[in-house]
Amino acid sequence: MKNATSKVIRKNKAQILESWMKYQLTDEDLRDDLMNMEELHGQSEQLLDSFLNALESGNMNDINAREFEPIRDTLGEISVMRARRGYSPRETGTFVLSLKQSLFDALEKEFKSQPEILYKEIILVNNLLDSLSIFTFETFIKGREEVILRQTDEINEISTPVIRVWEGILALPIIGTLDSARTQIVMENLLQEIVATGSSIAILDISGVPAVDSLVAQHLIKTVSATRLMGAECIISGIRAEIAQTIVHLGIDLSNIKTKASLASALRLAYDMMGVEVKKMDRRSKISLL
Repeated sequence: MKNATSKVIRKNKAQILESWMKYQLTDEDLRDDLMNMEELHGQSEQLLDSFLNALESGNMNDINAREFEPIRDTLGEISVMRARRGYSPRETGTFVLSLKQSLFDALEKEFKSQPEILYKEIILVNNLLDSLSIFTFETFIKGREEVILRQTDEINEISTPVIRVWEGILALPIIGTLDSARTQIVMENLLQEIVATGSSIAILDISGVPAVDSLVAQHLIKTVSATRLMGAECIISGIRAEIAQTIVHLGIDLSNIKTKASLASALRLAYDMMGVEVKKMDRRSKISLL
């Protein structure tokens, strides 16, 4: 059964949409660099149509009811899309809340001589849009969390590259904190590359690791053990003075692991282990492997 508000929206839909667009465009925080006018108009019209269809079912209280499923789907798509594009929660919530004033204006014009009806309809619309705005915030946050998790995975992949520095020698520079999840990525990438290249030496460079505690050291030991199980020898480089002191203070035994202070030293050790000699040949400092 149609209610008073749905009849007003059906009667004045074009004017309400135009008014709503004006309210959105006058917002000082509108991000026109993230969405053009045509797309904003399309989203607004889609939401208004879904809102009207839900109201015409006679339900103006429960947004979790079946009648509101289309509008929940619409808001869900819009919220996730805006989260991925970099909108803030406020900007996304304002998109829904700005519809209030346009509806209030239309209701006031229609029922200005009937204050009781006007008050009742405004309260109903206000409560309904508040509930929808909360739903929008919640969906937006979920979308933003998905974006953050995806970006974290991508950063972890980028920040743990396995480099083939020479035939049979791999290097994996580690930058940032080494936790359990990242250790798993490091091991997987390194072991896959050892299998793919048939390398026998892997250098783990921790020059970019800000601090080493007992947990980080255990992660390194696990990586070295996994590398040895694949038939390759592991060298840890980037052991700074403060890191060495911390390892000794913590009582961590790295005596069975080859360690070097710098990546250059680790490379020289790897060349020696491979029986490769590096010499300077001419004035242009060309390096030739004999």
